[in-house]
Amino acid sequence: MAEQKTTLEPRTYRVTRADLVAYAAASGDQNPIHQDEAVATAVGLPGVIAHGMYTLALAARYVDEWTGEPGRIAELGAKFTKPVVVPAGDEGTEVTVAGVAEVRDGVETVALTVTCGDDKVLGNPRAVLRA
Repeated sequence: MAEQKTTLEPRTYRVTRADLVAYAAASGDQNPIHQDEAVATAVGLPGVIAHGMYTLALAARYVDEWTGEPGRIAELGAKFTKPVVVPAGDEGTEVTVAGVAEVRDGVETVALTVTCGDDKVLGNPRAVLRA
């Protein structure tokens, strides 16, 4: 089968501290580095950081929105390479997700790029889709 590649339009997601509080409640991950500036800086972080799994969930959301068929992701993986620092206030920060979809030997994968500012915050993020 011939290889097909499609470059996907990037999408930017705003992340606020309110999002982190809601994610902590939903996930049960109440680690204070995701909500308390003093705790985050005391352990050497530059400030409150987003949960790594929240950042990965934004990548999954991006793929779901692109396919228009939520639930097609069979596998999703990445390494957490840089923290997403989320300042206080309604403005928060922005995470941008872009991707290249490829069909090879009947398997559709999406290689993703996930950035915050100039930093790649996920290493080798990739989704494998169900047919």
